[in-house]
Amino acid sequence: MAKPKLKSAAKKAAAVGGDDARRIGKTVIDSAQQIWLAGLGAFAKAQAEGSKLFDSLVKEGTSLDAKTRKFTQAKVDEARGNVESTLGQVRERSQETWDKLEKVFEDRVSRSLKRLGIPTHADLKRVEARIDALSRGSKAAPAKRPAAKRAAK
Repeated sequence: MAKPKLKSAAKKAAAVGGDDARRIGKTVIDSAQQIWLAGLGAFAKAQAEGSKLFDSLVKEGTSLDAKTRKFTQAKVDEARGNVESTLGQVRERSQETWDKLEKVFEDRVSRSLKRLGIPTHADLKRVEARIDALSRGSKAAPAKRPAAKRAAK
């Protein structure tokens, strides 16, 4: 008789276990349903707020672009100023160098002409002044004056 009692206990355990299995299955189905609904809700919210998010990102990008351009322009202006300053210094130095070279050239040409006995412009002006003074004193016609100018040329 022990057997029938075991059978009825097994049937009761199966019946109780069956209820637990049904409850667990229902819980799993309910959880899956909630997960599905949460996903649909997230999708709907993303659609609704997606354009707001996009507009916000565009606004932030525009702001960042403006800041970047301002920073870049400042750096370009600074570099341009440095280049112009350096260029000005180079021009000054080259002008000084050319002035020195010109002075050296004039001095050497002047010394060479002096060694050869060729009168300078100042010498010719003195001679011309003397001729003018002599011609005024002798009442002679100033016909020799053009000759002095030719000699100056």
